[in-house]
Amino acid sequence: MSEANYQNIESGAKPIYAWIDGVPLGERARQQLVNIAQMPFVHHHVAVMPDVHWGLGATVGSVIPTREVIIPAAVGVDIGCGMMAARLDGIDASDLPESLREIRVDIEAAVPVGFGMHEAPLRPLSDGDEKFIKWLEEKHPRIAKRRKIPLLEAAARQTGTLGGGNHFLEICLDECDKVWVMLHSGSRGIGNVIGMWFIRKAKKDMGKHHVRNLPDQDLAYLSEGTDLFGDYVKAVGWAQNYAYMNRQAMMAETLKVLGRHLPPFTAMEKVVNCHHNYVEQEEHYGANVYVTRKGAVRAREGDLGIIPGSMGARSYIVRGKGSEASFHSCSHGAGRAMSRRDAKRQFTVDDHREATEGVECRKDYGVLDETPGAYKDIDAVMAAQSDLVDIVHTLRQVVCIKG
Repeated sequence: MSEANYQNIESGAKPIYAWIDGVPLGERARQQLVNIAQMPFVHHHVAVMPDVHWGLGATVGSVIPTREVIIPAAVGVDIGCGMMAARLDGIDASDLPESLREIRVDIEAAVPVGFGMHEAPLRPLSDGDEKFIKWLEEKHPRIAKRRKIPLLEAAARQTGTLGGGNHFLEICLDECDKVWVMLHSGSRGIGNVIGMWFIRKAKKDMGKHHVRNLPDQDLAYLSEGTDLFGDYVKAVGWAQNYAYMNRQAMMAETLKVLGRHLPPFTAMEKVVNCHHNYVEQEEHYGANVYVTRKGAVRAREGDLGIIPGSMGARSYIVRGKGSEASFHSCSHGAGRAMSRRDAKRQFTVDDHREATEGVECRKDYGVLDETPGAYKDIDAVMAAQSDLVDIVHTLRQVVCIKG
């Protein structure tokens, strides 16, 4: 299929290429995209993935290339949030116990969720990690003010923890009944601290330089060559690496649990670990630019990525096709169809139980905001981006642990 699969949304400024055929685009999200396209430093166009929905500052499901600036709120506060998946070779569905509840409970004990953290670090932070955190506190002393736990201790104890909201950990089966572990998390509390701090600093910096005509104050940006820009690039790079390592730590703890419940297996033959909230320097359309993927996965030709559905829907391991029009990107999931508040108003616990039948997971009011009906149709989302990725594996979850 050709790259004509995208729609060109009128912005009055830079073009907006949107892969939204057959999936809804809310008016608030559309306006956010138009706001972003007005920014003079946007390079060539803005790319929009089919899981697009409103987000703080910038639209979730958008890819924003910028020249000489970065918008901290576009990167967001869950810096480096992403996915990891590993296939457990040597076993299949027939090796799973009839009841999966004990496995779920044991994983929840090994991998703290929500605001939970380990009582003692799973592993010591590296010298480089410690130096970075000390540098951050010395360079920006207010960043750690009024924190109940020192940043260094929090970063160590939160390594290998899931977090809350839409973060999850699942056991899945693929099209051949092979067993997979898949998880979704980011840079935890310290990434949030970094993100919030630099978003505030960017807004303050706009006032200092008398930049008052932003279409949205959350589009405040940091300019290349300034001390603050350099500090942010250093901090965001560290947080992205921490998020990658955090997913590895959770995977290791989960595999230890499964090793106590299942026959012997190996798990490093097929592994994918990818960000979907991050910024990197890349070359596109003849320029070296900062590409911010806010709810999007890099999908260069041959890149493996992960596109999860909801708690009761399929998920996909995909291979990128290298579409330049999408800045080598694809969606990061199904995308929310409604707000968390609306989901809790619209759905009942009985609705949630029915939608997650056959999945070992929480079935209470506390996860109604994550119920499958709160998300877009993953099949429609995949169809809309068929020119961006090929499907390598189709996964269905049998255990789902939510933060």
